[in-house]
Amino acid sequence: MAKRCAICGKGVVVGMQVSHSNRRTKRTWTPNLQRVRAVINGTRKRIRVCTSCLRKVQRAI
Repeated sequence: MAKRCAICGKGVVVGMQVSHSNRRTKRTWTPNLQRVRAVINGTRKRIRVCTSCLRKVQRAI
């Protein structure tokens, strides 16, 4: 399962971690994804949504 938001498509970002002595190592920033039961096209589906998109999703009961 990909680390990607089903609504906005936000995913993993890759960059460098820089220490105080300016040494560089690779690191990743992952979005805060939550598994949510949502209503999509009239049916209930379980999707992974980032926390900024939780307000946009119509939740299923």
